[in-house]
Amino acid sequence: MNDFQQNPHALSGAREHRLEVAIGQQVREYRTRLGMTVADLGRQAGLSAGMLSKIENGVTSPSLSTLQALSRALNVPVTAFFRKFEEQRDATFVKAGEGLAIERRGTRAGHQYQLLGHTIGSKSVVVEPYLVTLTETSDVFPVFQHSGLEFIYLLEGEVSYRHADKLYNMQPGDSLFFDADAPHGPEELHRLPIRLLSVIVYSRQEEG
Repeated sequence: MNDFQQNPHALSGAREHRLEVAIGQQVREYRTRLGMTVADLGRQAGLSAGMLSKIENGVTSPSLSTLQALSRALNVPVTAFFRKFEEQRDATFVKAGEGLAIERRGTRAGHQYQLLGHTIGSKSVVVEPYLVTLTETSDVFPVFQHSGLEFIYLLEGEVSYRHADKLYNMQPGDSLFFDADAPHGPEELHRLPIRLLSVIVYSRQEEG
């Protein structure tokens, strides 16, 4: 029987420990910003160096009065110690075949794009992972050109993929990482169907 089965409070205990660690990291960060040693901050807050070291290492949970003393010594609000813990950690889970269908240049040429996730919140960097499926040939293939970087990984089929003035013959397991500002795209489809993973990364300032 594992610990969680033996102790129904183990999960909440783990969460509390993460809170202690987050508080300790913030205390250390503010202290180092001010160029203070552990002994310096301990004297200012009325704490022993040993106790302060335990707080910074997440070994002990500081009382509210201790947090108030630290906030005065560091000249920050008490709530500042909880910021790391309260930061949202999101995830996007997509079941097989349920990616969001996206219309992009090339869709009419038999190119299917499924968006597998998206950047959540006001992050400065945007990441867009796509599953791209090519199921039919066409006389005209689109040439893409956009800001940021792109990584493609071929899962199935064979394709000659162009980037700038170079042509790469790709088979399953091959990958290509490139500056997406240069013209790029599939030029010759040798074996269908073709499935590839495409991950595009760009600055939010360049969005749109």
